[in-house]
Parts: sequence; C-alpha cells; structure tokens
Amino acid sequence: MNAHRGSAVLSSATLKMQPVATGLTENQRLRLFSGSANLHLSQEVARYLGMDLGPMIRKRFADGELYVQIQESIRGCDVYLIQPSCQPVNDHLMELLIMVDACRRASARQITAVIPYYGYARADRKTAGRESITAKLVANLITKAGANRVLAMDLHSAQIQGYFDIPFDHVYGSPVLLDYLVSKQLSDIVVVSPDVGGVARARAFAKKLDDAPLAIIDKRRQAHNVAEVLNVIGDVEGKTAILVDDMIDTGGTIAEGARLLREEGASQVYACATHAVFSPPAIERLSSGLFEEVIVTNTIPIAETSRFPQLVVLSVANLLGETIWRIHEDTSVSSMFR
Repeated sequence: MNAHRGSAVLSSATLKMQPVATGLTENQRLRLFSGSANLHLSQEVARYLGMDLGPMIRKRFADGELYVQIQESIRGCDVYLIQPSCQPVNDHLMELLIMVDACRRASARQITAVIPYYGYARADRKTAGRESITAKLVANLITKAGANRVLAMDLHSAQIQGYFDIPFDHVYGSPVLLDYLVSKQLSDIVVVSPDVGGVARARAFAKKLDDAPLAIIDKRRQAHNVAEVLNVIGDVEGKTAILVDDMIDTGGTIAEGARLLREEGASQVYACATHAVFSPPAIERLSSGLFEEVIVTNTIPIAETSRFPQLVVLSVANLLGETIWRIHEDTSVSSMFR
C-alpha cells in the first residue's frame, strides 16, 4: 500500500517549482473575439485597438447545431465579443449566446457583448393582444447566458436599455454620418423624420447640423413592412432634404417619404441610416432615382449584390473601438457624443 501510494505522488526532488505569476497587465486583460456575422468590421475594430482578434473555432454539426471553442486562455480577462444579430438573425443570435457561455465557462473576468445591430428590437412593447416583446426576450437570453455588459449601437428604441439588469452602453452612429454630410458642404438643409416616432432622433441630428430646420412625414402603418405616407409637416420646397432613420429594412417608408418630398418641391433628397438591413425589395426602391445618396454604416455587412451607385457605406469601427477602450479603461463614453 505504501509503495503504491508513494509511486502516485511526486516527490519534492522531481517537482520543478515555477515562479509565481505576477498577473496580467490591464492591456493583456483586454481580449477581442468576433462571431461570424461581421468579421470585416471586427477586424477593423481590432486594428484601431492595435491588437489581433482572438483565435476561435466556429463550426456546425451535421444537423445544423453551432459549435464554438475559444482557442486561448481567457481566465481573468475582460472579453469583448463582437456580433451583430443580422440576417440570418436566429443563427447569429444563437452564436452570440454560445460565445458568451463559452467565455463564462472559461472563467473570463468580464464579458461584454458588442452588438452593433440589435435584432428583434422592433417588438419593444405590446401593441395588440397575445404578442411577444422580443426585445425583452433577447435581453433575458443574453443576460442569462452570462454577459456582464452590453454595448449596442442605435437601438430601434432607447427604452430597450431598461430591459437589461446589467450595465448597457448605447452609442450612436450619427457622428460618422454627420462628419460625412459636413464634408459635402450641403446648403439649405432640412432634416426630415420619416415618422413621428423618429422625431427625437431627427431633432438631435438637426441640432448638430447648425440647428437646421426640421420636417416630419406623417404616415400610417397598415401592416408590418407596409407603410402609407400621407403628408409632410414643415417646409421642404427648394431645400436639400436629409431623411434620417435608425435602419432601412425593405425601404418602403424611406422611399415613399422621398417620393413625397420630391412632390413637395425638395431639390435634393439624401437618406441616412445606421443599419442597412436591406430586405427585398429595398435595393430596387433605393436605386430608383429618388435619392442623391443613401448613406449607411457597416454595422451590418452589405453583399456586393446589394450595392448600387447611390450607396455610401461608412465605417463605425473607430467609434466602436474607442468605446471599447473607454469601457476597458473605466472612462466616460457619453462624452464622445457631446
């Protein structure tokens, strides 16, 4: 018994003592990983931060199940997972949840879900009986998976921040859009909200453009993705109209708005949106000659087949990278937008 037990225990002579680790520096604690939804944007964010994306295996089993494995130690690290929940929404959302769970089980110190485009956000309240509030459901899933913090850009409605019981940083793509518009030196601008619900967004946008006047398109929505535009509230005749929205999905609302602005005498019409969802038949509507330019950001990857001459795509990588750095350094994020 004694001989057997002794053979199973290392003696002090054979045990090579290693020096005690001094711990990771703050820069070493910052780790960046990307899901498959928008790898190009993640690579741009990594370049801004002067680091590489962490190695990770992503694959599918034969039945379609997703598999994720982190390929380096992240014990005690602050991990940032970049993954917009764009099309295919369910696959990308599930991949994010699996990534969060993998990091939690790998003993990451803090896990931040960086969601440039937050899907399922349009159902943010009940407007009829027996509906699901999917914006809240997704918040529950992300929190339950183990995320400690969320960073998202241009939510469909700001109230979604309140659905989370963990810290939530909400940033805006407007600085990138505004910088581009200012560089064009447009004259006689009027900022137009495509519906009453977007007035606050359009007003904030107009304020940054030297307090440009504001107009509102009064519309009535008859069904999901179907909008009936009625009239314009405000003066747009002879002016450069800038339609501002958080996303362009099928393009029905913004195209009908542009058509009405042309009828009301607008000399030029530009469309600005952070998220280019571009569900069919958006491309046909947006490239029909109603717009001088359709200006969007790269929160969602845009396929080459979905590009058209009037499309301008701006990068939000530097903005997201700066936000990630400020969160990591515990400095103000809101000061970036003042």
